[in-house]
Amino acid sequence: MKNITNQLVSIIIPCFNEENTIEKLLEAIRLQSVPLDSLEVIIADGLSTDKTRQKIADFIEMNPGLKIAIIDNEKKVIPAGLNKAIKTAKGEIILRMDAHAYPAPDYVEKSVAALTAGLGDNVGGVIDICPSRDHWIARSISVATAHPLGVGDAKYRWTTKAGLTDTVAFGCFFKTTVEKAGYYNEILTANEDYEFNARLRNMGLKIWVDPAIRAVYFSRPDLKSLAKQYYSYGFWKVRMLRMYPNTIRWRQALPPLFVFGLLMLLLLSIIWFPAFWIFAIAFLLYLLILGTGALKPAIKQKDPALVIGIPLAIMTMHFSWGTGFWMSLLKPGIKEK
Repeated sequence: MKNITNQLVSIIIPCFNEENTIEKLLEAIRLQSVPLDSLEVIIADGLSTDKTRQKIADFIEMNPGLKIAIIDNEKKVIPAGLNKAIKTAKGEIILRMDAHAYPAPDYVEKSVAALTAGLGDNVGGVIDICPSRDHWIARSISVATAHPLGVGDAKYRWTTKAGLTDTVAFGCFFKTTVEKAGYYNEILTANEDYEFNARLRNMGLKIWVDPAIRAVYFSRPDLKSLAKQYYSYGFWKVRMLRMYPNTIRWRQALPPLFVFGLLMLLLLSIIWFPAFWIFAIAFLLYLLILGTGALKPAIKQKDPALVIGIPLAIMTMHFSWGTGFWMSLLKPGIKEK
């Protein structure tokens, strides 16, 4: 194990009902390539109702060499849990992780090395997305949520070159940085990482992504939970864009525009029938693009079901994101921080 820093690294983890993955995460942290005494783990639990807490307690008993603390996240939203964990942290360096993910053995080492080398003020890597269960639609979702047609230019999902970016998934930063930035925005129940990184960039700080830094992330197991996830992303993206209108990206603009365009064509077809044919041609072209995009991963993984599953998953992502976006525009009353 390599002692890359004499500074304590605090790994903060928001958590709620993660009994299926929490042990894998803690074991991955225990196996990091840095000394255990240079790490502390702070789990902000949103009052889990499953066996999450018991599994954490069992792990602590079996692995006394790793410092693990559980704190209550009474607000039950991710940014509130992150903020409470950061304020509890004793480390000068913070590394944010999710309970349904686990880092490669050198994740901490490489993240801290890039951070202390000054490559970025928030440093992260690329996430390798894995299915939550062995089912064709779960496998399709795991591919779709890393596919360029699904996530566009989100570098932390696919990039092969290290460099500056707009956001990272599981970032590593100095505690003083988040104190200066004002912590995570607790109004947002989604997009909290993007909003936090937007504030850092507005402060003139750098966000760095390096594909040599890897973590595994478990995608949603079915289309219903995927739809709920991306509806939330779209809904809260509007709230974030009102604060930072210059952060809009083409990958974020296309789903709501596409949903709006199809809806307008359908409504127009009531009084002008040719609009229906325009709608049909546009939708068929969309399906053709998705089907073509699904062929390569289906062949590579020798999984014919992906030809159907990937388009279904990407459609769910696009339409849920776009619908959430428009519903947020139509629903006043939520104040931004």
